[in-house]
Amino acid sequence: MDVLIVGAGPTGMMLAHELALAGVSFELVDRLARRSELSKAGGVQSRTQEALDQRGLLEPLLATGNHPVTTAHFAGNLLPLAGERHRLPWRSVPQVVVEEFLEKHLAGQGVQVRRNHELVALDGTTATFADGSVLRSRYVVAADGGRSTVRKLLGADFPGRAGTATSIAADVRLSAEVPMHTTNDGYQAHVFPLGVDPAGRPLKRLALRAPGSVAREVPVTEEEIRTGLRRVFSDRVELLELLYGRRITNASRQAARYRHGDVFLAGDAAHVHLPLGAQGMNTGIQDAVNLGWKLAAAVHGWAPDGLLDTYHAERHPVGAAVLRNTRAQSLLMDWEGTGSPDVAAARSLFEELVQLRAVQYHLDDTLSGMGIRYAMPGSHPLVGLPAPAVAPSLLHSGRGVLLDPARRFDALHLSRVDRVPSGREPMLIRPDGYVAWAGDEAELAPALARWFGEPLA
Repeated sequence: MDVLIVGAGPTGMMLAHELALAGVSFELVDRLARRSELSKAGGVQSRTQEALDQRGLLEPLLATGNHPVTTAHFAGNLLPLAGERHRLPWRSVPQVVVEEFLEKHLAGQGVQVRRNHELVALDGTTATFADGSVLRSRYVVAADGGRSTVRKLLGADFPGRAGTATSIAADVRLSAEVPMHTTNDGYQAHVFPLGVDPAGRPLKRLALRAPGSVAREVPVTEEEIRTGLRRVFSDRVELLELLYGRRITNASRQAARYRHGDVFLAGDAAHVHLPLGAQGMNTGIQDAVNLGWKLAAAVHGWAPDGLLDTYHAERHPVGAAVLRNTRAQSLLMDWEGTGSPDVAAARSLFEELVQLRAVQYHLDDTLSGMGIRYAMPGSHPLVGLPAPAVAPSLLHSGRGVLLDPARRFDALHLSRVDRVPSGREPMLIRPDGYVAWAGDEAELAPALARWFGEPLA
């Protein structure tokens, strides 16, 4: 077996899709007996939608139900001016829908999740499970969440801040519309749109904080939520239905290294933070798309030196940026419930600044994933950015693409790169949809060698 994926959430299942597409043998295991019914994330960002579209997955995902376009927010402040900047605006697609879709899609390809597989030991890339079974592979990827067993067995450094406050995160139906951010008598309520249920009724993601802190393991009750709503909103709103509730913390940690020899950390196994804006799920899916084709290149024997190391080099800064913005949002929302007048003053000033178009655009780039730029050699301004205005179907194969409208370039990498005689200008696009070369012809050969290895004879 080539790759063992531990954890069958969105990150693990997206990685399984990428490896299957590339013809890599793998096993996808999970300790749970069945798929979780908790929607830790409520939406899919623009860049993640692009990645799904480039694999032919977006249209069937959106066909699973009513997934309306919604407005992004930063610290509870809506960003309506940025709503139509991207071809694929932010959509409300709960994590449970994403997971169910991906698992069914994999099953249609003959890939089954091996459930009830709890990892208890890891010796290099040899994994032992609680039932005594052993799996050996060339590579292991930890996609097993914020409390990752793989990360703990590795003894990997996971610096950052432990959670200092717990809050309730719940998917609910409410009797009336309420402000997005409200505080009263030491209680806080943050109410975000979450699309609609199958009957077309609006759903909300409620983050509710009460004075004090309750252990994460304590179950959330309807009465607890009703009490909190009364304390914040008096009789202006009632709880009509609780779909699910859990406790979250403001812990903020990131693995110091995403690669440990032949073991890789991805998704929440590599970074945990306050769940705001569905950034955890989206970042994890994009981790998987970045890592998948690179692992496939290594398995198939054509990966150039250092290719696997670029996973950490490219994705660690992205995770760090997510931690930075969620910490800033936590501060502006006074998630710890300090009641500090200094925090109130900072929030008041931020609420003025966020009315500016340039500020909304900057925050939109931050939250949508469209502002990600990988550090790559090359002089053209597009290098390192998501490929613009390229037909998503060109990347359905999971291979690289060389746009060659004038048919000027040779075909020495055709086993790894599809040469397409179209496009406005020549451009080399990696399998994950990022521009690896454009412009100067002298830079093309080094770019091909850097990302796709030595040319064929």
